[in-house]
Amino acid sequence: MIGHLISITLAIVLDKLIGDPPSWPHPVKGMGRLISFLDQRLNNGKSRRIKGLWMLSMVLIFTFLISYVLVYISYQLHWWVGVIVEALLIATTIAQKSLKDAAIEVYEPLQANDLEMARKKLSYIVGRDTEQLEGEEIVRATVETVAENTSDGITAPLFWAFIGGAPLSLVYRAINTCDSMVGYKNDKYGDFGYCAAKCDDIVNYLPSRITAILVLLVSRSPFYRKKEAWKLLFQDAKKHPSPNSGWGEAVTAIILGIQLGGINFYKGKKSDRARMGRALQPLGTRHIIESTKIADTAVVCFYLFLCIGGIVFELANAWS
Repeated sequence: MIGHLISITLAIVLDKLIGDPPSWPHPVKGMGRLISFLDQRLNNGKSRRIKGLWMLSMVLIFTFLISYVLVYISYQLHWWVGVIVEALLIATTIAQKSLKDAAIEVYEPLQANDLEMARKKLSYIVGRDTEQLEGEEIVRATVETVAENTSDGITAPLFWAFIGGAPLSLVYRAINTCDSMVGYKNDKYGDFGYCAAKCDDIVNYLPSRITAILVLLVSRSPFYRKKEAWKLLFQDAKKHPSPNSGWGEAVTAIILGIQLGGINFYKGKKSDRARMGRALQPLGTRHIIESTKIADTAVVCFYLFLCIGGIVFELANAWS
């Protein structure tokens, strides 16, 4: 457990310093190629839900075995070699720097009133149509992305790294990648991606809720009394079509005194998303920066939560 915590600490520092340089090799690229290969071979004919489960199983087994063997050999060489290798692998599963950089890349042209560039940068990080979005809608989309991905992209992989080191952290990322590639509710992936989407819901269930609760515990919203904020969090988080994404969006909306959710378009099709929070002030570009600060707070709180959990575990283990 202590080894996992040291690896997690190093991974957070590494991600904070260098992020994910595009030219560097990355496990997710390999996962994506494998998923695409299996998608082309299996996503056809009958029994697509079973084939989707088979695809997911192969990706997870492949990811776990390679990472486990690599970590095992590293620890056999030396304890510190194992810790460093785990840290490097865990760092590839978190995206704190990448998420913040992506938000800033939308913020800067928006601040300069360059809506065309802001829309273009936004299109890289969201699935909705961005061509016709105006300033407030660009802000909303960016804030929602930061809020949702704080758990998916940072605290959830840290949670699974705490439980099972780099192998489980990479397994989590493999599930998340499968969901992002095939977990769509449409004719092509409705059945084939069903298991990937459900599995993603399961592995994000605890991290998303722990993250939101920790953030609200340590944050003060000038717009709500604490009791009202807690009530609103549990009320609004359940409105989201995703069982987990609503927690990040709801807590962010509450702290900033804004409303998230609303009308989005996906490939021309209208989607009316549930509203999170209350529109106590209009959305402005500053809310993009403030949402990244909330994400930073979430990471610090979650890390301390894991440290406390690790210490308690070790003390209980020593006592027994």
